[in-house]
Amino acid sequence: MSKEDEIMEYLHAHVFDPILNSPIASTKIKEGVRLTIIRMRQRNATGMLTYYWSAIIGTEKSTRFAQQMKAEHFTRFEECIDEFRERFSDKWLKS
Repeated sequence: MSKEDEIMEYLHAHVFDPILNSPIASTKIKEGVRLTIIRMRQRNATGMLTYYWSAIIGTEKSTRFAQQMKAEHFTRFEECIDEFRERFSDKWLKS
């Protein structure tokens, strides 16, 4: 499995799929998740990690999206930060 696939597998399990498979998630949240998946798939592993950290730091748009995810009671990148940082470290990236 590629590093990109490992990152996406993790994010699908912890963030994306619970939203995409939810009958109560708003259309806006589902569309945002699909767009995030597309954007991440356009990057290599290093770019995916940069994208993840940029989303946490937050632009105005990503901050609003994260607030909406929280309001709808879904896991955001922020809730996975500790496990993500430990699992997808620089050491992992260079291995």
